[in-house]
Amino acid sequence: MNIAVIKYNAGNIHSVRLALQRLGIDPLVTDDLQEIRSADKVIFPGVGEASSAMENIRRSGIADLIPLLTQPVLGICLGLQLLCRNSEENSSKCLGIFNTDVRRFPPDDKVPHMGWNQIRDLKGDLFRKVDPDAYVYFVHSYYAELDTFTIATTDYILPFSAAMQQDNFYAVQFHPEKSGTVGEQILRNFLAL
Repeated sequence: MNIAVIKYNAGNIHSVRLALQRLGIDPLVTDDLQEIRSADKVIFPGVGEASSAMENIRRSGIADLIPLLTQPVLGICLGLQLLCRNSEENSSKCLGIFNTDVRRFPPDDKVPHMGWNQIRDLKGDLFRKVDPDAYVYFVHSYYAELDTFTIATTDYILPFSAAMQQDNFYAVQFHPEKSGTVGEQILRNFLAL
């Protein structure tokens, strides 16, 4: 199986690669548009700030490519936020796969949301064989609002989208690569799509 992990100078690529290698997959970490386009599945990870990340993917042409992908795509953390319409983080216009806005958690003294938290209201194939009240690992200061694309919910100050899906695009706000056996199962489920 040919898995492309998109490289765009945004964080957690090494840990995503190691998590996939533990599952027997040696992914291609790339910013080459043809390699991404021809992959069986694409992972769009990220840790960082929305406006500079969007600037990087616009400059490379990746921003134009991602909406055209037809294979399964998994956004992780910042990857989920960039797949949304807009982010309050430096007023960033994002990719618009999910017609949803990304907001900053209030108040400042409770940010970031960091550590293990429960996911609930799980829907779809991404969560096959996952306990309906599983715990996963989060590190983020911004969240995607709940909407019709939400396939898992978490509460931190307020309820937000822990995972989303639109057609072949899947995204998780948490880090499956840092979420132990639960995260491993979610990655296995994505690879099996």
